[in-house]
Amino acid sequence: MIIGLSGVFVEDQAKALAFYTEVLGFQLKHDMPVGDGNRWLTVVSPERPDGVELLLEPNSNPIASTFQQGLREENIPATSFQTSDIAAEHERLVAAGVVFTMPPTDIGPAIIAVFDDTCGNLINLMQAKA
Repeated sequence: MIIGLSGVFVEDQAKALAFYTEVLGFQLKHDMPVGDGNRWLTVVSPERPDGVELLLEPNSNPIASTFQQGLREENIPATSFQTSDIAAEHERLVAAGVVFTMPPTDIGPAIIAVFDDTCGNLINLMQAKA
């Protein structure tokens, strides 16, 4: 068994697709209409195009919207991305206009940072220490 798909709720799928591809650098994997103007919209890392897909799922369902808002209010990241060089990634993303709510911070076994994805979520960026 493997993890093939994970997801985050987003306020606007088109805006999320632009942010996750143009700013973060992920690649579009699937974009299929699923009704009510919503799409089955997934992105993947260019480093692992056949790896785990991230579903950019609309938060139009009241439960999804409440869950997303609750995480945000409690400063809980919706998901976590890994990097091998958090300092360089932080610098690249700041230069691209990404707002970090927590700069790279050493927490012992890892260095983490948290940024706003502009779509209603906080995202954790993590570099494991060797």
